[in-house]
Amino acid sequence: MPHLYVGIMSGTSLDGIDIALTSIEAPRNIRLLGARCAPLPPALRQSLLDLCQPGYDEVRRAALAGQAWARVAAEGVSAVLDFAGVRADQVMAIGSHGQTIRHHPELGFSVQIGAPTLLAELTGIDVVTDFRSSDVSAEGEGAPLVPAFHHWLLAEPSLQRALVNIGGFANLTLLRPQRPVTGFDSGPGNVLLDEWTSIHLRQAYDAEGRWASQGKVIGALLSEMLADPYFARPAPKSTGREYFNGAWLAAHLERLSEPPSPADVQATLLDLTAISVADAVKEAACGCQELYVCGGGARNTRLMARLQELLAPLPVGTTELLGVDPDWMEAMAFAWLAWRRLTKQAGNLPAVTGAKGARVLGALYCAPVSD
Repeated sequence: MPHLYVGIMSGTSLDGIDIALTSIEAPRNIRLLGARCAPLPPALRQSLLDLCQPGYDEVRRAALAGQAWARVAAEGVSAVLDFAGVRADQVMAIGSHGQTIRHHPELGFSVQIGAPTLLAELTGIDVVTDFRSSDVSAEGEGAPLVPAFHHWLLAEPSLQRALVNIGGFANLTLLRPQRPVTGFDSGPGNVLLDEWTSIHLRQAYDAEGRWASQGKVIGALLSEMLADPYFARPAPKSTGREYFNGAWLAAHLERLSEPPSPADVQATLLDLTAISVADAVKEAACGCQELYVCGGGARNTRLMARLQELLAPLPVGTTELLGVDPDWMEAMAFAWLAWRRLTKQAGNLPAVTGAKGARVLGALYCAPVSD
C-alpha cells in the first residue's frame, strides 16, 4: 500500500526550496503527486549565504535564519498539499534536507539548519531531518546521498547507466549490474555560474546559458582552475561553498594579466563545470551506455550541449527520458529518505560516502499530538 511523503530540498544554489509530494511503495515505486519551488526572500537568501563563511554572532543568526527558512518551507508544503487535495494527517512525514551552512566531513560534521520542530509545528506533520550526521559519524562524507535513491529507482540488471545531478554542485552516480554503486561530487555545478551572473547581470541565473554562449573561453583561466587538487582527489569525496566560492574564483582572476570580459569568464565557468563533470564520467563510468542529467543544470541548454560534445558518442539526456522530472529528483530523494527512516532501512551507500557501514539516516521530530 502506498504512503504519502513530502520531500524538501534547498540546495547550495539558494534559488528556492523545492517541495515534492510523493506516493511511495516498495519495492521501487514512487510517484510525484505535486511539487512547488518556494522562493527564498532576498534577505533570507543573503543571511544563508553569509552563514556559509565564519562571521560574528553566528549561533543567533543561524537560529533566526533556520526559523525563517522553516516558515517559507511550511507555506510551500501547505500550498502543495492544497493543490493535490491532500490533508496534513494523510502524510506520513516530511523529509527535510534543511539548508547546509557548513560541510566539513574531514572535521566530523555537516550542519544543516531548518528549525525542524517549528516546521512540524506549522505543518502538523512529523519531520525527518539531519540526514548527513549519521554517515559522517561513521567516518563517511555525508554526501552525496542521492545516489542511493538513484540506485533504488533507476538501476537496471543489464545496463550500465550514469546520472549527474547538477545543482549548486555536481555529483555523479554510476549504476552497474552486480557492482557497488559509485558516486561523488565532481565539483562546481551552477554555484560559480550563478554568483557571477548575479554580480554582473543582477539576475539569479544565466537562463539556458545564453550569456555564457556570448563569451569565449579563457584558456589560461580554465587550465588553472582545473588544476585545483580537488579534481584529482580520488572518491569518496564531497565539496561545497566552503571550498568553491567567490573568493576561490577571485584568487584565480587576480592571476590574469589583464581584466577579462565578464561574458568570457561566464563561458569559462560553464566549461569548468562541463569538463569537470565529463572528466569524472570518463574516469568512473568507463563502459557506461547512457547518461542522464537532473537538477537545474539540466535546463541549461548550453551546458547540456557542451556535455554532449565532450562525451560523444555517449548519449546525454535528462532524467525526463526515464520518467522522472529533473527539477524534482532531489526533493523526491528526501521524501524517499524519510520513508527509509520511518521503515528503519539504511539510507546511505558506504561505497559512495566512505562510511564504515550502512546507516539509518535522519532524526525524527514529531508533530503536535492532537487533543
